[in-house]
Amino acid sequence: MIYGIGTDICDVRRISNALQRHGERFAAKVLCPNELATWKARSARWPERGVRYVATRFSAKEAFSKAIGKGMRMPMTWLRCEIGRLPSGEPTLILHGELKTWFEARGLSARVSLSDESDYAVSFVVVEQIHPQPLNHPDSTPP
Repeated sequence: MIYGIGTDICDVRRISNALQRHGERFAAKVLCPNELATWKARSARWPERGVRYVATRFSAKEAFSKAIGKGMRMPMTWLRCEIGRLPSGEPTLILHGELKTWFEARGLSARVSLSDESDYAVSFVVVEQIHPQPLNHPDSTPP
């Protein structure tokens, strides 16, 4: 059963401006440690590719926050939601800490799709409830 759907579009130029103004501080606010390492490696080889990397992660985390109906409110935070890659290259969500606990307690599963062009990054997230909760549970209704 679909629990929630989220989509987000991000202007890559806005992310570029934020990185120019705040540098690594901005990236560290949005990216988990593994993502931050990937961003640094991509930026060293091709700076524009690094900017698009941050933009797609920013967009995906926004889309996920919408799909779970939380926005950027606890337990959802930038650093508790990581966008990883499966061996096939497919993007995947890796959740940490309280967000992972919250997500798993509701029997949820998510799929994420990312895309970018020179000026825009877009993400789409579908969250499904794999194990429906009893009707008397306070969180049994979708957000």
